[in-house]
Amino acid sequence: MLPDLRAGVVLTALLIPAGIGYAEVAGLPPETGLYATILPLLAYAIFGPSRILVLGPDSALAPIIAAAILPLALGNDERAVALAGLLALMVGVILLVGGLLRLGFVTDLISKPIRVGYLNAIALLVLVSQIPPLLGFSIERESPLSDVSAIVVGIAEGRIDTLALAVGLGSLAVIVMFGRFLSRVPGVLVAVVLATALTAILGLSERLPVVGALPQGVPTPALGGIGWADVAELALPALGIALIAFTDTAVLSRTFAARRGESVSGSQEMAAIGVSNLASGLFGGFPISASSSRTPVAEKAGARSQLTGLVGAALIVVFMLIAPGLTAYLPSSALAAVVIVAAGSLIDVKGVIAIARMNRVDAFLSLAALVGVLAVGVIQGIAVAIGLSFVAFVNQAWRPYRAELGRRRGVRGYHDLSRHPDGERLPGIVIVRFDAPLFFANGGLFDDYVRETVAAAGVGVRTVILAAEPITDIDTTAIDELVELDNFLASRGITLIFAEMKGPVKDLLRAYGLGGRFPPERFAETVGTAVDDATGTLRGDLEGTRWDEEP
Repeated sequence: MLPDLRAGVVLTALLIPAGIGYAEVAGLPPETGLYATILPLLAYAIFGPSRILVLGPDSALAPIIAAAILPLALGNDERAVALAGLLALMVGVILLVGGLLRLGFVTDLISKPIRVGYLNAIALLVLVSQIPPLLGFSIERESPLSDVSAIVVGIAEGRIDTLALAVGLGSLAVIVMFGRFLSRVPGVLVAVVLATALTAILGLSERLPVVGALPQGVPTPALGGIGWADVAELALPALGIALIAFTDTAVLSRTFAARRGESVSGSQEMAAIGVSNLASGLFGGFPISASSSRTPVAEKAGARSQLTGLVGAALIVVFMLIAPGLTAYLPSSALAAVVIVAAGSLIDVKGVIAIARMNRVDAFLSLAALVGVLAVGVIQGIAVAIGLSFVAFVNQAWRPYRAELGRRRGVRGYHDLSRHPDGERLPGIVIVRFDAPLFFANGGLFDDYVRETVAAAGVGVRTVILAAEPITDIDTTAIDELVELDNFLASRGITLIFAEMKGPVKDLLRAYGLGGRFPPERFAETVGTAVDDATGTLRGDLEGTRWDEEP
């Protein structure tokens, strides 16, 4: 219990500035970030499967929340808070229902390249949003390009507040130095306390942009003035946030569970995140997920159970009841430094380089996700990247690897002739392999490939053996192509044999009414069996040596 209590105290020092900072990134009043921390911590402690996962506002979600609610709020803070709460409720319902229906597999829609590109874009968006408060001035936020332009204009016009900049850079230096040389001491806590203390002692609150005092009290419902039209407007952002929140949480939860030799249920995790978002939305908060910055802090501080999160939530409540006025001395530039450091941790240059070296298509998808998020918006950018992923998948299945197989003396089995120049065709037999399910997009390609291979083999071919193990499915369009191929081969006295075809695929052929066309004798357990049946002997060459034995 004592380690959890101690970890809870340390964690609170990060929860307060992080919650306030991400609320500002989301375009919401600072206290909503604390509301979005307290209730989710309590809810997850009850329903969550992970013993140490920390939930709350997240840098990856804040820009999406801002993009979704600010155009609808029209500058009205109360309406913005209500819309953010509605968005959290919708995200919560989606995740709770998904968890109950065991739909955790939907996270597979966001592949690693998309995730890397998306997180890099989110980091850039957050960094751009925090440059103005770091420099001591404000801008009208519109789009990333216009924001950058406004920052450049502000700098050119000499709007930089040197005092705010000094405080911000000093806070950045403290956080980075402590993170590198004194990692056991939270640099964020030191930076925030120092900046707040100096502002109060030196009376700088009149000269510096500050966060301002928070309202005293505990979270309360704040859902007034919303309607069904708002639900319709927020449907797509809610789906996107739900997917991203669960993806981030599931990855983080599994990672920390593996470190501790534990396991977590994906469906329970999904439902728990849903309940936590419901709790946040009901009481003045906004959508949340697991924190990749605060969870490691809790672990390093000795967290062993969700008691750490409960302690953190309780201490935030105490802060809001007893000392909410302290934030009147917290410089906005110091808070910007906190957010900048957190956002910087999302940038993964090594990951981009590694993906580019491994696969050019994946590198393109990662770049598309990054450019899409920056150019057309977070939700739209992710949708574009996911769409491109499906296109890439279809393209891969449409033009899969295919090979003609042959024998290699002294080597067991049958091998790709294009990769083994020493291989050779079997007399009168063509063996082909097609490494993908057969469906509407590649059925014609399969048909053409087999015909071309038979033609290249010359006269004398009497048997075509399809090494069918990679074929896991055949749709109705591809069936027509298969029947047409069989007719073409039969008209030339060639028999088509299926080797190693999976049982479910055989069942499909029978379900399509092709049991009579393809009777049991047209199927072989292995390619070798098919060859033996085609040659009528167990011997495969004139010297009497079996093809799968040493000569």
